[in-house]
Amino acid sequence: MTQKNKLLTLSSFNSQYLKHIWRDGFQDENPEWTKWNAPYFNDYHAYPSFSQFEHSPITDYLLSDSCKCICLDGKGIGMVSKNWIDEVTRWLEIGIVIYNPTYWHGGIGGRVLKIWISEIFDQYPELEHIGLTTWSGNSRMIHLAQKLGFKKEAQIRKVRFYKEKYYDCMKYGILRDEWIN
Repeated sequence: MTQKNKLLTLSSFNSQYLKHIWRDGFQDENPEWTKWNAPYFNDYHAYPSFSQFEHSPITDYLLSDSCKCICLDGKGIGMVSKNWIDEVTRWLEIGIVIYNPTYWHGGIGGRVLKIWISEIFDQYPELEHIGLTTWSGNSRMIHLAQKLGFKKEAQIRKVRFYKEKYYDCMKYGILRDEWIN
């Protein structure tokens, strides 16, 4: 069965999903996903045991209302997030991480972001804009944002320094009427 034919859902995190995420994303010292998800912050921390992970700040965040687990046929493979830049002015940004590279390049990111964006616009009927920020070193995320109809709204040049090279901060956004139409 191809990844496109598998059941893809967003669910609140539970202990089972957290174990999947820990194994795929937080058990190793240098997992592949950390090279693409804002590596210039250098804030990744491995957790040798599930117990340590379960009591970590990352688990607190995953269990918050800001996150949902990406589930593929009942297995937790990643997360989507929403974070207010400024709730008063209704400025919200989203994020996505699929931890195991086995699940990259199969269309899962696009499928799940379509679900997530629709869910957010449904949850916040007053919200007119959803943003997404990445860096110029992550061409797959840039391509995905554009494929979903996001417009490039800002490119802040040479503000991300990683492995002795400067990269740009890339900001994308989509308006409610662009998403619905």
